[in-house]
Amino acid sequence: MDEKEQTVTVAEAKPAASQADLAAKQAKKQAKKQAKADESQVLTKATVRKTLTKARNIGIDVPLPTVGCDDDDCPFHGTLRVRGAILEGTVVSEKMNRTVVVRREYMHFLPKFERLEKRTSKHRAHSPPCLGTKAGDIVTIMECRPLSKTVAFVVVQKKSGV
Repeated sequence: MDEKEQTVTVAEAKPAASQADLAAKQAKKQAKKQAKADESQVLTKATVRKTLTKARNIGIDVPLPTVGCDDDDCPFHGTLRVRGAILEGTVVSEKMNRTVVVRREYMHFLPKFERLEKRTSKHRAHSPPCLGTKAGDIVTIMECRPLSKTVAFVVVQKKSGV
């Protein structure tokens, strides 16, 4: 009977000690996993920019976007600088990748007839994904460096949509 009592007491003491050991082992495993995750995560410009939604001030009075993006040609979250002309127009096409066609209407004075005539022009502009422009939106575009053969403007503000 003494042997049975001894085995029972050892068996009862063992689970209490093993629970503490298991908790310590689990804590060590989680610490190792966290350390591996920290080491394996390589920070690049794109991953940092995705995590940050803070937009930089571009120097004109436009509201900053609340959504972040990873576009290098975004004036708010990328490295693109804006300069020169500021134009307003309506988006008529969004079929290109991150590029929209903006139609601008303006009045031109004809001195011979002393009258005004309505003229239109189309500008291709880069559309950052953080603004989410669609066809029919009234947008403000601003001049920037040439991004391609036909694109030298970027959308800086989306005013409204249809």
